[in-house]
Amino acid sequence: MVCQEELLIEKVCSLYSQISTLESLKPSKNVDTLFTELVLTCMPPSPIDVTNLTKNVQDIRSHLIRLCGEAEGHLESHYSTILGSHKNPLDHLHIFPYYNNYLKLGLLEYTILTQNSIHVPEKIAFIGSGPLPLTSIVLASNHLISTTFHNYDIDSSANSSAQKLVLSDPDLSNRMVFHTSDILDVTKELEDYDVVYLAALVGMNKEEKNRIIDHLAKYMAPGAVLMLRSAHGARAFLYPVVEASDLQGFEVLSVFHPTDEVINSVVIARKYSTTPSTHSLDQGLVGSMILPNKCSDEIQVFIPLNHVEELTVEEQLS
Repeated sequence: MVCQEELLIEKVCSLYSQISTLESLKPSKNVDTLFTELVLTCMPPSPIDVTNLTKNVQDIRSHLIRLCGEAEGHLESHYSTILGSHKNPLDHLHIFPYYNNYLKLGLLEYTILTQNSIHVPEKIAFIGSGPLPLTSIVLASNHLISTTFHNYDIDSSANSSAQKLVLSDPDLSNRMVFHTSDILDVTKELEDYDVVYLAALVGMNKEEKNRIIDHLAKYMAPGAVLMLRSAHGARAFLYPVVEASDLQGFEVLSVFHPTDEVINSVVIARKYSTTPSTHSLDQGLVGSMILPNKCSDEIQVFIPLNHVEELTVEEQLS
């Protein structure tokens, strides 16, 4: 009998072969259909460990993550252009097909952040904000209404498109700052931020991701919080995985693995104020938060996602 894991890998590889031969990854009926099928294939909870895949499947996964990143970039650019054509772009964010996912993810990350931070952050850096900086917009509009968001992207055209979306809003245009920089060239400025967000597709493989994490560990302020997006189970075919062991220089506070249409796992860590002791690393608990480990499957320590959805609906109605 063929096991579920083999069927999953076969399906993902079949979709990869179709996606990799597309002439363009810009939004179209064929592109949308294939990526929707890929996401639906990878969405259900799965015990698969992508580190145990054969080399051939590992290579396919690496290429697939890059293709997903390219397609996501085209999708965001497409909708940023559409939104930017409106007089008040922020009134039309719902036309982006995954906007509700960002509402859920924003509420989830805000809840995680507030349960692990002693004060409302004055300044947040978002690395890899792109042409459609929905995380910053959702957090700034709904949750952190006095915080300034500094959005970093290596692409000047992405920043130009993003800035256009908030210009018509006096409050957000004042609290959303855009920087065109490779984050590895940003040093002293990183000390200014209470919280640094690292987008899922900044660092497309483990080496790139770890180089960025090491850079942040070197230049972020002691005690500052790092929020990262990761992936779990079959969702790791769509996004890079960040392990606790990758976060050298940080105290990992917790990991949350959603099980609904919010694809990314959320990792929260705090830069050590001093060199960590062996005892604190081995303890396994920080307050009431469970530290992630190789055996952990799902750490539902915060709020169930059906509650996230309920709160999001109330926010939309208010």
